Amino acid sequence: MKPPLQIGVTGGIGSGKSIVCQVFQSLGAPVYEADERAKWLTEHDPILKADIRRVLGPDAYDALGHYNRAWVASQVFANPELLTALNGVIHPRVFTDTTAWVTQQTGKPYVIKEAALMKAAGDNNSLDKVIVVNAPLDVRIERIRKRDPHRSEAEIRNIIARQISDEERLKLADYVLDNDESQLLLPQIVRLHEDFLRQWAN
Repeated sequence: MKPPLQIGVTGGIGSGKSIVCQVFQSLGAPVYEADERAKWLTEHDPILKADIRRVLGPDAYDALGHYNRAWVASQVFANPELLTALNGVIHPRVFTDTTAWVTQQTGKPYVIKEAALMKAAGDNNSLDKVIVVNAPLDVRIERIRKRDPHRSEAEIRNIIARQISDEERLKLADYVLDNDESQLLLPQIVRLHEDFLRQWAN
C-alpha cells in the first residue's frame, strides 16, 4: 500500500490555518494538529512527563499530575536555554507520535500536518510539501480581536512579532493560500486537493 503524501500547513496567528485544515478534513484528508497533540502528550505521555520533570523539576506538574502550564511558561519565558531544553524533550515525542499516526493512515492519498513552527519540506522532516496560509497583518489583527476580544492590539502585535516573519515563512512554501478576504479561499484549497490526489496517483 502506497504511503500518503505528507503535507505541512503553517501560517502566523490569525492567518486562518485552522479553517484551511478544517476544509481539508471535510475533503477527507486526516489532519494532525502538532500543537494540540503536544499539549495532550505533556498531560498523558508518561515518558514525556518524566523527561519534563527532569528538565524543569517537580513543579512542572501539580499534585494531581496536571501540567503546570502557567508556571512552566513563567520559567522558560526569560530563559532561552531552558526553553530549548524543554523543546528538546517535547519535539522527539511529538515526532514519534506523528510517525505512528501517519502509519495508521494507509489508503489515504495525503495527510495534513498543522503546526505553527515548521521547516521546509525535506529539511529534517518527512514532509513532501508545505502550504503557507498568508494574510495581511491588519486582516490578521482584526480576526484575532474578534476571536479574543480581551486582547489589546498591542498584545496581538507583540505575539505576531515573536513569531517568525511572513517573509521567512513564505520561503518554506511550496504553495501559498491567500486568505486576505479579497479572493475566495475554498477554490484555492480544492485546487490543491485535486493536485495532491493527482500527485499520489502518479
